[in-house]
Amino acid sequence: MSLNSEIFEQPAVLSRLLTTGRKSIEHVVDTIRARDVDYIFLAARGTSDNAGRYASYLWGAFNHLPIALATPSLFTYYDAPPRLRNALVMGISQSGQSPDIVSVVAEGRKQGALTLAVVNAPDSPLANQADLVVDVLAGVEAAVAATKTYTAELMAIAMMSCAMDEHHPERWGELEKVPGWVAQALALDGEISRIAQRYRYMERCVVLGRGYNYATAFEWSLKLKELTYLVAEPYSSADFQHGPIAMVEQGFPVLGVVPLGKVYSTLIEMLKALSEIQKAELVIISDSPEALDLAQSPLPLPLGIPEWLTPIVGIVIAQLFAYHLTQAKGLDTEKPRTIRKVTETH
Repeated sequence: MSLNSEIFEQPAVLSRLLTTGRKSIEHVVDTIRARDVDYIFLAARGTSDNAGRYASYLWGAFNHLPIALATPSLFTYYDAPPRLRNALVMGISQSGQSPDIVSVVAEGRKQGALTLAVVNAPDSPLANQADLVVDVLAGVEAAVAATKTYTAELMAIAMMSCAMDEHHPERWGELEKVPGWVAQALALDGEISRIAQRYRYMERCVVLGRGYNYATAFEWSLKLKELTYLVAEPYSSADFQHGPIAMVEQGFPVLGVVPLGKVYSTLIEMLKALSEIQKAELVIISDSPEALDLAQSPLPLPLGIPEWLTPIVGIVIAQLFAYHLTQAKGLDTEKPRTIRKVTETH
């Protein structure tokens, strides 16, 4: 399997999780509901950390559950874990092997908290430490850069949100459309390959997102760093205005994830200023003609996606951009330097 083939596997992976994984996820949610947890204490690294960012917005907006992101070094090097009373202690990891993430879940179990592992390896050390396990069912992922496991993690998080949300059963119907929307995004492959050629000499950029797509900005940035070795810095569009915007000059590349929704108006006003005043070079993922018209390189989202689901579809477009830019730069998409598939941090 190659990175390209795994990117194109995603509609099938998401369909499989929706059909095969729903009962298991509903059972997990029933157990969580019975414990009446007050908050989620979440541990993750890398790509899985970005899935956690999505959970923070999604479960906050629809399920009113606060999420605290763990600092694993407190559990390992400092041996000073916080009190986890009434928490759901949750680890997200593709491999389930990183010792620091395992240590957080193990400590949660030791303190009597309910524990959950969201993994692509249900027989992993992380899964073995958890009371509850959600297998994202992505299958073997051979490429170093995670793609299908990330969207599967997002899908699992979205399914858990729907299962917890008894008042809006129609959300399941929206979720079932995601594999089709991802297939539509993949149909842009040839156009994205052409656009990527424009940026083969790019050495630095910023990646902007907000709300649900704060996670997308971070994951797009991470894929660019992993594969193309760019200095690609992710920001909330709000944080970007508090200083970093000063670095933008004529021709400076700004990549943005700008779907229609609650935060659209703040993003579009910033992009207009970046385009008209600072003459930035804009690469925009959006379902808004207004936003796409501002961009030198527009990357259209399929129409009709609810804002809460745009991260699952939008990141696929970003993955294709990173993949084709890697090729345009003459780099190896299968063997990025220095990093390995499984990174075990302590």
